[in-house]
Amino acid sequence: MIQNNHITEIVTNLIDRTDLFIVDISVKPGNKITILADSIQGITIDECAALSRSVDSILTQNKDDFELEVSSPGLTLPFKVKQQYYKNLGRDVEVLLNNGQKFEGKLLSLNDDFFTVELQRKHKPEGKKKPEIIIEKQNYKFDEVKSTKIVINF
Repeated sequence: MIQNNHITEIVTNLIDRTDLFIVDISVKPGNKITILADSIQGITIDECAALSRSVDSILTQNKDDFELEVSSPGLTLPFKVKQQYYKNLGRDVEVLLNNGQKFEGKLLSLNDDFFTVELQRKHKPEGKKKPEIIIEKQNYKFDEVKSTKIVINF
């Protein structure tokens, strides 16, 4: 069976001097290989096809049977790497914490330890009939977050 670390090494070498980054690589039984790649500007179909051809040509030399799929991570999957946070700065995200709390807001910034989301919540001040919208900035440490994904607004 083809090993995940072998595919990771191949892809890392192929994208070394490009804007692409690895989001996820999986090798399932039967050598079904899935490579999710992206870039800050987004990955094109042509870039996926070129990466697929390059990986295919390297793996074909080993004479192992395999099935290969190279694609972008899509909009509905949770973020897996920090580059996805950078790519989506300024967009609305849903944050699910390890304790089960869920928040939606605009992704404002990030560093190595945490990211910042602008949240809106309603607050009814004493003596007022209508609630006011309060805007807060909340920092989330990466290790306290179960998942973060893009909110798709229609």
